Amino acid sequence: MKKWTREERYRVLKSPDEIRELHDRTVQSDYRQTYHIQSVTGLLNDPNGFVWHDGKWHLFYQWCPWGAVHGLKYWYQTVSKDLVTWENVGVCIRPDMDMDNAGAYSGSALPGKDALCLFYSGNRRDENWVRVPNTCTLKLYDNGKVVKLPWPIFGPNPNYTEHQRDPKIIYNKEMKKYFIILGAQTKDKRGCAIIYRSNELQDGWEFAGELKVPGFENFGDMWECPAIESIGDYDVFLFCPQHLSIEGRGGNIHHNGYLVGKMNWETLTFEHDNYFHFLDFGFDSYAAECANNMPTEDNAVLVAWMGLPDTSYPTDEEEWSGCLTLPRELLMRDRRLIQRPLPALAALRDGHADLSEGKLPRACEIEIFCQGNVELRFFAKADGSGGYVFRYDDEKQVASVDKSGMTQRYNQQLGEKMDRPLANPLTHLRIFIDRSSIEIFANDGDGVFSSRIFPVEGEERLVFEGQGKMEVWNLRPAIRDEFVV
Repeated sequence: MKKWTREERYRVLKSPDEIRELHDRTVQSDYRQTYHIQSVTGLLNDPNGFVWHDGKWHLFYQWCPWGAVHGLKYWYQTVSKDLVTWENVGVCIRPDMDMDNAGAYSGSALPGKDALCLFYSGNRRDENWVRVPNTCTLKLYDNGKVVKLPWPIFGPNPNYTEHQRDPKIIYNKEMKKYFIILGAQTKDKRGCAIIYRSNELQDGWEFAGELKVPGFENFGDMWECPAIESIGDYDVFLFCPQHLSIEGRGGNIHHNGYLVGKMNWETLTFEHDNYFHFLDFGFDSYAAECANNMPTEDNAVLVAWMGLPDTSYPTDEEEWSGCLTLPRELLMRDRRLIQRPLPALAALRDGHADLSEGKLPRACEIEIFCQGNVELRFFAKADGSGGYVFRYDDEKQVASVDKSGMTQRYNQQLGEKMDRPLANPLTHLRIFIDRSSIEIFANDGDGVFSSRIFPVEGEERLVFEGQGKMEVWNLRPAIRDEFVV
């Protein structure tokens, strides 16, 4: 594995020609996805700026162009009309000013009067490499023109450490005010969220206070990607607590979950049910973001990075890493989130797959109506052993996934088995497989399992044990792996 120097990681991209050859090699990988957003070169991590604007979905991602390494971050832009077929647009935010000289970190977007307004963390480093976190903004016009405000809308809050990032822009219609919620860390190394407010979208910002989350005052040492969303009759506080060991999550210390309750914007208090819900029970999901400016107010759509911080993947050896999950529709049921595959995904179906030889297509959708105990082995060996295993124990009413049977095992220190108790007996599964990922939706999205998988030659069988009816469809590509910078 390549050892990167700081100079290599934080090198400025001056011309697309510098990475054209890297892209040409990258697209030859056997693990390049066919209907998931993935890095054009190098590394992809958090989704950013997910928003409906001017008849299109805009979705950006954190991008380091040089390889499978975290370094100088850009915002790379993709667009879609249906949340299924995506087009590469190219780099939108470049870290080209003193306020963001070490990277344009994560953030969000909201339409303004004449343009789409983006908000991001400007990661500045001084001559001693000390971090200065700035919150920055710009306008993205419909013709692609980008106009940055040449100074931060606010700088670091001195009452917190240098870890202040990931601005989520929120408009409160009742109060007619804008709010920005930031992930932060207190001076005594506790995770928290801090809030700013303004009457204007890109000006007049002032510190409002720290978000009060009763009972969660000592829950990890940093909260990344915080957001407050209204879904159904409840508010949802989404966040990613870091450096926190939680029973049942293996060795993973970086989590993505939510609390259900009500947000009081006057007192900056989130009253909740005192239960941290995990968003996903697979092995690779983090930094989830809900779309802003939804075309219908009663809907919500979420996407996440299908990866984790401080990890490595088999494609690192090929100098690229990272993809996003499929966007999912969010609903509230019995005070927990339901994540459904979007109906528009059915348009990708390209006829039923031929399973006469037991071979699993590398890009497919599987739907199963079942009852009782279930075991599914994806990409098993010729004798039916191994593979990525989904099991359901009907007596315990628990679904689980186990990746220890795959030949290419990665991030084993984080655990290779995950369980999800279901609210009701398992009756329905929808499964989406791409060339290096699997997403399982149990009982209409009550349990979701998102994982990267990297099958090798000889791992191609599908084994289904249990009672039920199964259909498998080939899926046509929904992205063009084009070199657009």
